[in-house]
Amino acid sequence: MSNSHVEPGVDERPPEVGELTPPDRTLMGPGPSDVHPRVLKAMSTPLVGHLDPSFVEIMDEVQELLRYTFRTDNRWTIPVSGTGSASMEAAIGNLVEPGDTMLVPTNGYFGGRMKSMAERAGGEVAAVDAPWGEPLDPVDVERAFDQHQPDVFGFVHAETSTGVRQPNVDELTDIAHAHDAFVIADCVTSLGGVEMRVDEWGVDAAYSGPQKCLSCPPGASPLTLNDRAMDRVLDREEPARSWYLDLSLLEGYWGDDRSYHHTAPITNVYALREALRLVAEEGIEERWARHREVASELKTGLRELGLEMNAPDEYWLPSVNAVRVPDGVDDAAVIDHLLAAYDLEIASGLGDLEGDIWRIGCMGHSARPKNVEYVLAALEDALAEQGY
Repeated sequence: MSNSHVEPGVDERPPEVGELTPPDRTLMGPGPSDVHPRVLKAMSTPLVGHLDPSFVEIMDEVQELLRYTFRTDNRWTIPVSGTGSASMEAAIGNLVEPGDTMLVPTNGYFGGRMKSMAERAGGEVAAVDAPWGEPLDPVDVERAFDQHQPDVFGFVHAETSTGVRQPNVDELTDIAHAHDAFVIADCVTSLGGVEMRVDEWGVDAAYSGPQKCLSCPPGASPLTLNDRAMDRVLDREEPARSWYLDLSLLEGYWGDDRSYHHTAPITNVYALREALRLVAEEGIEERWARHREVASELKTGLRELGLEMNAPDEYWLPSVNAVRVPDGVDDAAVIDHLLAAYDLEIASGLGDLEGDIWRIGCMGHSARPKNVEYVLAALEDALAEQGY
């Protein structure tokens, strides 16, 4: 007689799940972007242990490649185990201590996420205001510093929600450093595709995600801190609230000791290494130029369709092109048509711009002329379906 017990309502039969066959999309939204075949191949290679001598060598190589891509000599340059939001929280959660004030922008969705993370770290939050779809004005930043005297200042270099690039980065960092504050830059949609110079522009900490201009699956996310920022982390009065993202502990794994902290996502580190090798082979300056040139072709084509860009040329973001939805056109219907008829992904707006714009990515392996031609032809057809 069997002693096995089956709870009422539990199905004893194993689930019947077929072979994995996701659709073959062309990814031209705000992320992820198309992954380069070499990166996919790297992900299929055998695993080694996360403390294996061969993996330690790979870690060193990834750090060197990240320094090149960030344009920095920072020793503390690592891939955080997690998506871009993990590297974001690692930066904010380690540099913001309880009682600190963090100055954050209001000109896009990800400034709001900075606010949430700073508050969870125990910080007080002050805002420097700018309308959605515009960059921060250094005059307003200076005024906010004089008013709030923040300890940490965060800004979004490439605002994914609005298609706006922050110019005058060195002016913003000069203001912050004159007030003895630390600067955190969100480079999620710019690293590897849009000019970003961490050392030259005086950025203390910068984070990114791998699935945008690096054309790498999410899972190991770039982060860099200079010595001044890392000294602040190591001198905290109380530990960071997240054990997993505590950089004083991660330093033991990614620093000289290579001591165990957690099991790194080995396959994702392989992928990031190959994606960064592609950056180095192309050359970072040449890569920035390619993104500008290909996205300029896209922008020209969109204007020929009678569409209006959301951002003026002086702070246009090549990696995410925000396009105004014409009057009388259903933005969601166009997105659905592109996906159903063309296996082509673009995205709608976020937050204050939801329903007002489409966001068309031009990032990494997706930033190719044939992709631009494809998205323009498909968009022309989708608009015609709407009677435009």
